[in-house]
Amino acid sequence: MSADKKLSQGEFIALMGMVMATVAFSIDAMLPALAEIGTELSPQDLNRAQLMITSFVLGMGLGTFVTGPLSDAFGRKAVMLMGAGVYLVATLAAWVADSLTWMLAARVVMGMGAAGPRVVAMAMIRDLYAGREMAKIVSFVLLVFSLIPALAPTLGYFIMSAFGWRAIFPTFAVFVIVVSIWLMLRQPETLQPENRRPLSLRAIKDATAEMFAHPTARLSIFVQTLTLGMLFTVLSVTQQVFDVTFDQGAHFHLWFGGIAVCAASASFLNARIVVRLGMRAIIRGIYIAQIAMTVAMILITLMQPPYVIAFGTYVVWITGSFFQVGLTIGNLNALAMEEMGHIAGLAASVIAAVSTVGAVFLAAPIAIMFDGTPLPMAFGTLVMASAALWLTTKIKRPGEA
Repeated sequence: MSADKKLSQGEFIALMGMVMATVAFSIDAMLPALAEIGTELSPQDLNRAQLMITSFVLGMGLGTFVTGPLSDAFGRKAVMLMGAGVYLVATLAAWVADSLTWMLAARVVMGMGAAGPRVVAMAMIRDLYAGREMAKIVSFVLLVFSLIPALAPTLGYFIMSAFGWRAIFPTFAVFVIVVSIWLMLRQPETLQPENRRPLSLRAIKDATAEMFAHPTARLSIFVQTLTLGMLFTVLSVTQQVFDVTFDQGAHFHLWFGGIAVCAASASFLNARIVVRLGMRAIIRGIYIAQIAMTVAMILITLMQPPYVIAFGTYVVWITGSFFQVGLTIGNLNALAMEEMGHIAGLAASVIAAVSTVGAVFLAAPIAIMFDGTPLPMAFGTLVMASAALWLTTKIKRPGEA
């Protein structure tokens, strides 16, 4: 394909979805293995196995501080492929790690490598689209992306059952190699040489200051931090809740896959309504719904109802929590980047870095508080959703007072 030939919108959406899915696959395929990892590598404190999730996310957040500026200076594709290389090396290190400490260190580096595809994909989208049209494209990308959480736990479960949990890591390597080859052969560079920014500390400092001086960008980043905090809390704890609280550990991968399929419809719904209703109205509405659902789940759990009611309530609540992500993250990214097209790579980097690292610090303490019930997770979600709703009311569009 020639460098100036643009991919069809359908293939571009599919490719960006699979590039970003590196993150979801790296997290969700590990979920069925957390209990075995805890038993083998941390038998004295099984809750520490949850750090397999937040350590990866922390590395991803740290990596995003540099991937955006690098992509603004050297182009999107080169930085994506560099990140894929770092990811592959760390994956091999995790495969052979003989202690939880080394495993977590490798997961941090895996996350740093995954930051390249995650952040630069968003910058590529911003190179080609803006505003509500960008939100629409992001929603379709997230729809493709969301298919991976539906499949990854089941794939991880069968790989673990057949070959042991360590065999999941070579699968990660194969996935990244295939997606990288697709990117290399089919996707033209979206950042032209004349639009590249020199890599300098001053330029990075000035651009970062510009983002945080912009009220819409700043508030959107804070709201996204809270939203990701809710997501990472749920991802860290839900396997234990299914296993310990509801004795559904053997079927967790099926439940999680079904929930992911249902939640995937949120991205499709957002793509259909965002141009008509606007991003802020959708975000406010879903946070109100999240708060109402969480309060209901807490009250029902405290009443200690029969198993069927308690489990059904939890499944509905978890589905709603994932559904929320599909109606918020794409819109929040589009809001934050709407005035940042001239520094799209750095803007995507700052948004992802601050929101991801901040979310880890919110989610990890709540996850470690798991007490055999979903209540610590639910109370943490209620606080974060309430704060997100309040901050969302402060977001203004350009030209508004």
